[in-house]
Amino acid sequence: MAVRAQAGQVGTPTKDAVPSSVGVEGPPAPLPPAVISRDGNGHATVRAVKLAAPLKLDGALDEDVYRDTPSISDFVQSEPNFGKPATQKTEFWIFFDRDAIYISARCWESNPERMIANEMRRDANNIGQGERIGFTIDTFHDRRNGPTFSVNPLGGRMDGQITDEKVYNPDWNPIWDAQTGRFDGGWTVETKIPFKSLRYKPGSAQTWAIAIGRHNRWKNEIAYVVPIPPAVRGLFQISMASTLVGLEVPSGARNLEVKPFITTNATQQRAGATGYASDASASAGLDLKYGVTQNLTADLTYNTDFAQVEADEQQVNLTRFSLFFPEKRDFFLENQGTFAFGGTPSTGQGVVGGDMPVLFYSRRIGLDAGQPIPIEAGGRLTGRVGRYLIGALNMEAGDEPVSRTAATNFSVLRVKRDFLRRSSIGALFTGRSVSPISGGSNQAYGIDGTFNFFDSLAINTYWARTNTEGLSGSDVSYRGHLDYSGDRYGFQAERMIVGEHFNPEVGFVRRSNMARNFGVFRFSPRPRGNPVIRKFSFTGQGTYIEDGKGHPETRIFDGLFGVEFHNGDLLNASVTHDYEYLARPFRLTGGGGVTVAPGGYDFASGNVSVTLGPKRRLSGAVGFEAGSFYDGHRKTFTYSRGRVNVTHQFSVEPNISVNWVTLPAGTFTAKLYGARVTYTMTPRMFASALIQSNSDGQATAVNARLRWEYRPGSELFVVYNEQRDAVGRLLTDLANRSFIVKLNWLFRL
Repeated sequence: MAVRAQAGQVGTPTKDAVPSSVGVEGPPAPLPPAVISRDGNGHATVRAVKLAAPLKLDGALDEDVYRDTPSISDFVQSEPNFGKPATQKTEFWIFFDRDAIYISARCWESNPERMIANEMRRDANNIGQGERIGFTIDTFHDRRNGPTFSVNPLGGRMDGQITDEKVYNPDWNPIWDAQTGRFDGGWTVETKIPFKSLRYKPGSAQTWAIAIGRHNRWKNEIAYVVPIPPAVRGLFQISMASTLVGLEVPSGARNLEVKPFITTNATQQRAGATGYASDASASAGLDLKYGVTQNLTADLTYNTDFAQVEADEQQVNLTRFSLFFPEKRDFFLENQGTFAFGGTPSTGQGVVGGDMPVLFYSRRIGLDAGQPIPIEAGGRLTGRVGRYLIGALNMEAGDEPVSRTAATNFSVLRVKRDFLRRSSIGALFTGRSVSPISGGSNQAYGIDGTFNFFDSLAINTYWARTNTEGLSGSDVSYRGHLDYSGDRYGFQAERMIVGEHFNPEVGFVRRSNMARNFGVFRFSPRPRGNPVIRKFSFTGQGTYIEDGKGHPETRIFDGLFGVEFHNGDLLNASVTHDYEYLARPFRLTGGGGVTVAPGGYDFASGNVSVTLGPKRRLSGAVGFEAGSFYDGHRKTFTYSRGRVNVTHQFSVEPNISVNWVTLPAGTFTAKLYGARVTYTMTPRMFASALIQSNSDGQATAVNARLRWEYRPGSELFVVYNEQRDAVGRLLTDLANRSFIVKLNWLFRL
């Protein structure tokens, strides 16, 4: 029998209508008061319950609605024992009113004192390494895309966008709220996501899909409402998610968000041998977001400012190719999965760091050699029209006298059509043009396809071409990539061509003029009943690269062995044999002028690394590599992804890389030391400092930031940057410093 609302009783459900089963994949919609129905194949359909009045968001779960409404429960393990009932009870509720959807959970714990939660800062990676609940909402019910949310017991939140079940953009920051609480048997959470923060199909009555999961880190147990195999990432695998029915959303009102900002900046920079020049300035700008339809959104920006963005993490580069630095600017990160091409992302997590070209690399806009170029204005349109995914972007960057950069217009157009269960085909165009006086223009265009079969088999392919003034011929790139990513076995095979003059100037090409063949085979058995070891991994892979004339340039053969333990620790060992042909001299970065002569080189190395799991107060990966290097030797020590949890509010994340290189042309040591120190006052306020010292140029840099989200979507940033180098006699010589304050306000109309 449905529960009736009582006048004035907050959080009480209204009388439930019988939900429709139209568009439902899996079992029929549950009839009130039930909120979940299951079938014999493990599929589930869940029902959202309408509220008469909003919930009080305090994390307590003490309203009558939690007693009167059944919970979504009976989670099933993905790890460590697939298909078995979860050992820790979890209860979920899904409610909604006219303005928002509410998702709440009660997480029972047999040993609450053992819970691992050591991060409060929003979107910090370490939230994903502790206790948490998470859910992904497929608002278009296309079974492949959607926003995803996670919360830990401290109130730390993560949010992001999933595209095509594999591309994850963690830098999407919608307006939503979460509050957590504790009870004798565990912890609780309440979340509120305004419908204005979501995009969905037209119409009031909606059928969505929702993936619901819980990660119990101290037991290394991952469980979901429906069975999710361990070979896939559960919250990403929207095609396996539960169907969500019963929702009623606002009609197609045109949502408008206006976000003005002001920035003040004081700088001091070395001017000449002994003096310094100081300057102070202020500016203002505006960002605007408009819901053209319920599923198409326009973003406009004027006098764009990215002063609050964290500095790049420096890297040691002992190769002859350019480094790829990730995008960190919010405007370009939101909906970045729309512009992913060839089956891989263009920025954010999971970006290809190897030889595959990136057709759209947003760091080409507003940056030149890492230095900012003023962006005068720009706009972006993203969303869906039926089965078509659409993205369009146009930005106007001003001239910069210091770097002699001319005013430039950048344009990008992306169209992709979904078909079958999880496949798609699409096209991408990018253009870069400067004023007629400066001359020069560039266009790149291509078509791509992603064909997914079953749950683990995929074919990714693309064909692309560029048009650059002054270059002709050999301007094509294409790729065919077969990937099977099963839990026990995995293999990949690839053929890729990059022409000598393939030159997407709004993209990134690490290596041109090549034909690459690549293959890998992996065997990953899980020992049964072993209380210590979770999985072994044996991998062999090979890369063979020729230049455009068919001459061998690179041959790499790797053998890798790994052990994954139940406590989260990892042990890896590898052996690599490399052949490199240099057609011209190669000067090693950070080598003090050491140059490798042209010719062919055979060299080999071995590597051992241990990764300490997130359960530990001190975690991170410690690695040592040694072997021949061109016509000499190299030894390398690294400590990466390090973290010291001093308290759940204070952490230090060190990063160390030291390379000892001995060559006939000279001997040198390339050193990089860094640390990120973070103190989180509340889930909406934190202060951090990124400190880096690099032997290349003997530079030391500090980037310190305070971020306070004083109300949802409105923020205050205070940023201090300083760089010191060895231009003078002392390493502490100041090169430049700046102090920046930025304040923005969000108005939702």
